[in-house]
Amino acid sequence: MVQVVGATTQQEVWVASRERKFIINEILLVEDQLRNSPRGEVIETYSFNRYIPLATETNGLIDEQVLAGLKAVGYSVDEEEINIAKLRIIGEISTPIGVGKQVRLPDFQEVEDLLVSNYPDYALTLGTIRGTGNLLDDLPGELSDTMCIYEQNAGIMPQDGVPFIFDYKSMNEYPHIGIFGGSGSGKSFGLRVFLEEFMKKRVPVVVLDPHWEMDFSTSFKGLPQERARDFSGEYKLFVVGVDVGVDFTDLKAAELVSLLGSGESLSEPMSNAVFTLHENKDSYTSFSSKLYGLITVMENESILNQDSAAIDNPREKEKIDYLSKLAAKYKDRVGHLSSLKGIAWRLNALEREGVFTAGTSPVEGAVMDGRLSVVRGPVKLLQVYGAYLLDRLYRNRRDYQDARQKGEPAKWFPPFVFVTDEAHNFSMKGERDSYSKRVIRGISQEGRKYGVILCMATQRPALLDDTVTAQLNTKIIFRTVRVTDINVIKEETDIGSEEARRLPYLNSGNAFLSSAITGRTIPIKIRCACTQSPHTQNPFEELEQVYFQQENQFWNIIKDKLPFSTNALHLVLGTISDELGKLIDHDQLIEQMNKLEEDGKVYAEKNPFGTTFHRSS
Repeated sequence: MVQVVGATTQQEVWVASRERKFIINEILLVEDQLRNSPRGEVIETYSFNRYIPLATETNGLIDEQVLAGLKAVGYSVDEEEINIAKLRIIGEISTPIGVGKQVRLPDFQEVEDLLVSNYPDYALTLGTIRGTGNLLDDLPGELSDTMCIYEQNAGIMPQDGVPFIFDYKSMNEYPHIGIFGGSGSGKSFGLRVFLEEFMKKRVPVVVLDPHWEMDFSTSFKGLPQERARDFSGEYKLFVVGVDVGVDFTDLKAAELVSLLGSGESLSEPMSNAVFTLHENKDSYTSFSSKLYGLITVMENESILNQDSAAIDNPREKEKIDYLSKLAAKYKDRVGHLSSLKGIAWRLNALEREGVFTAGTSPVEGAVMDGRLSVVRGPVKLLQVYGAYLLDRLYRNRRDYQDARQKGEPAKWFPPFVFVTDEAHNFSMKGERDSYSKRVIRGISQEGRKYGVILCMATQRPALLDDTVTAQLNTKIIFRTVRVTDINVIKEETDIGSEEARRLPYLNSGNAFLSSAITGRTIPIKIRCACTQSPHTQNPFEELEQVYFQQENQFWNIIKDKLPFSTNALHLVLGTISDELGKLIDHDQLIEQMNKLEEDGKVYAEKNPFGTTFHRSS
């Protein structure tokens, strides 16, 4: 029997039982008809017995009201085992619940409205709701056996609770997602599950992947066949500077200024110089020719004093004429030489990365087809290109929507989700107003009306721009250790103090979801992904595997050449090097043979002329 044994506010009550140990996050129903049988979630649990007294001078966990309540309903607090839980009432009641009211586990139908907002066919099945294992046998068929769960120490397990189904269509009103968690917390795993679910629903998604891990070609090891999913036709991989980039002829002067100023903002003279030099439909060659031509002239103005008519070489004459025209048109308008050199340095850096070798059309095509696009590259390069790409895609969608509102003809461009890991690098708190920060901040505030959703994943929410953080209507918080990050989470979500204290100790894959869509914080466990990252091998196992293969290769080469003596190594060194595919010298060969002797594969026989290595029998 479970009873209410103390009340603190209309939101929290203490319950106790002699027989039953409470489970954190489980939902219980209080049988109080006057208050419409309120339901509550277990947020703290304790067990006491006569060896761990409940009432001591140093015990600050249980207050006098709870002790009095326990005694009032017949508990002997100094003699028997007592299981106690703090229950947070879901919703609001006008008056406190009285001591002694019975408490029980609800049926699924009694809590369905709290746990299920939609069904798997129409929403994203992300995992299970923790603390709902007791409801498994009561679930309808559509919610039973919908997924597998992965436990680090136990492997793949069957569904262990009510599915957590995220109504993604509600992001029309409550857009933008934040996924927070430290290293090893399951953040990237959770992001992978999100992306798999978006692919299943054919939602266009663009992902910036600085870690090169968002590949969906490898099935999760050990996943039952009926849970497997082939995503090969539902996503595309692009490398910045190889598959995608910036079509220079599409750039407007303002966009070029933003690109060049992504690392360190352009000074006003540099910006003015770009606006002066850039012309509509300029190619990289035409723009850079003007830029470097002016630098040449300003470094050596004597060039302009030459009489081109007196020059015999046609190419040299053409060069002088071109530089003279450049100087006449631009020299007095572009500012100081140092400004031009600063522009040239930045332009050259982007060109070296291959940014201007391709355009954005492959990504735009994938978005139009409802596919997921994974854009890869170093973080610094993605900061530049990602901002340009997002800005361009956003304008495509915005232009279509605006034209439709005005009743004008326009080419359809779909709504889409934009995802980035290491999000604080793209929109950092307190940082200068970078290109990526301006774009992301603008979309965080205006993207809802155009159907453009941001998903920002980061290990450091405290470093994310405050404006962006405030616009993330759904936040999924995995294990977080840093106090500064936890404080931000407490400020920006409805997570309670009890959950905040648990954040540093969450198991990998467990999280709290705080969302305007669900209306309350929900504890969830992310389902097993259908696919796995290419970076799943333990690095120490990798070392063992590589060294074992190298040693095994050497043994297979050397064993048929035994016995041989150290004074005749020159006879076998060349052959061994050729078969190994790398040069090996005298000392390295002796070192390897000594290792084989330690392993018991050979033995060494010393003689006046050196040492002879024999194969052990």
